[in-house]
Amino acid sequence: MDLGLNGKVAVVSGGSSGIGLAITRDLVREGATVSIAGRDAGRLAKARDEIAADLGAEVGTRVLDLRDTGAARAWVDDTAAEHGAVNIVVSNAGGPPAGPTGAFGPDGYRDAVDLGMISHIGFVQAALPHLQRAGWGRILIVASETIRDIIPKYALSAIARSGLAAYAKTLVHELGPGDVTVNVLAPGYTATDALLSGLDGDVEAETVRIAEQADIPLGRVARPEEVAAAGTFLLSARASFVTGTVQVVDGGRSLGM
Repeated sequence: MDLGLNGKVAVVSGGSSGIGLAITRDLVREGATVSIAGRDAGRLAKARDEIAADLGAEVGTRVLDLRDTGAARAWVDDTAAEHGAVNIVVSNAGGPPAGPTGAFGPDGYRDAVDLGMISHIGFVQAALPHLQRAGWGRILIVASETIRDIIPKYALSAIARSGLAAYAKTLVHELGPGDVTVNVLAPGYTATDALLSGLDGDVEAETVRIAEQADIPLGRVARPEEVAAAGTFLLSARASFVTGTVQVVDGGRSLGM
């Protein structure tokens, strides 16, 4: 299936591992030019080298923290200057720590909102003029299933990220007619480094245990590439009439309509 991404230029934050890296690989396979950013220079270099070896393509890299809006804007501007445009924005950042509402004071909430909402908005705002100038754009904000279905032990995630759905839906109406779409990807339990690093013993058995405890009907956690597949479709030309949505990828766990 041709997704219509050949020749498009993409910036992917958090692109050195997990879901961000899986989306990057999909975009490269589809012929897009991609620049990835993250906080760890070593992980970025590793991702760049693996993509070059596996897919025969070069990706750009930029070391930055998405909370640094000025650095994010400079990255987008530099990418547009180098490649002539920016068409695709994948805003992906780490999540806040787990815990119930009472486990955190006001500063903890401020930090969570800064990372889980404000950093995404700042990045999108930096890139939006380039997408509008190009006349074709796709914005994908990677959040969490906690937007749609509250998980009490991940209180900060739900509180900090829920505003992203409102932002995306509001932005769609402000953009009006054209070919720039905005969607939110809301993954559930996924076998990323963040999840796997906290496991002891047999990893496969532990992820099955997590799935059982979380009551995931499919009986396992997601693979990053499975979540990425949904995200990549939302970034494609074929998804031209899909905008303002929250796409949950959770193996059927959530019961909300």
